[in-house]
Amino acid sequence: MIYRYLADITVAIHFGYVAFVVVGAIATLVGAMRGWRWIRNRWFRGIHLAMILVVVLEAWVGMTCPLTTLEQDFRSAAGEQTYQGDFIANWMHEVMFFDLDPWAFTVGYTLFGALVVANLVFVPPRWRGGDQGR
Repeated sequence: MIYRYLADITVAIHFGYVAFVVVGAIATLVGAMRGWRWIRNRWFRGIHLAMILVVVLEAWVGMTCPLTTLEQDFRSAAGEQTYQGDFIANWMHEVMFFDLDPWAFTVGYTLFGALVVANLVFVPPRWRGGDQGR
């Protein structure tokens, strides 16, 4: 029973990771238009960039996300069924019925990563206190 809980906790962490990357990009764009100062925080932006770069690099090298592997190991240890592929591909297939080749997800991750980098260019973070970079 503990392995099932550990698998569920891993999924929650994975979902939080994905949500931070997606919502962070949207919040940056909306915040730039609305004048929200917090979206220019260098820590928020740096962590956000690092998180999407990890996803893009994993996709380019053909690596399954370690959180996916960990969740599947926990599910297997709990005697539950596991799924093939990576977390996002599986989630999208289950929720949105997308059945795409892995290269399509690599392209999608790369384009999303490019959006995050573009956000850094067009909505630069504050590198020092105050309103610099605003």
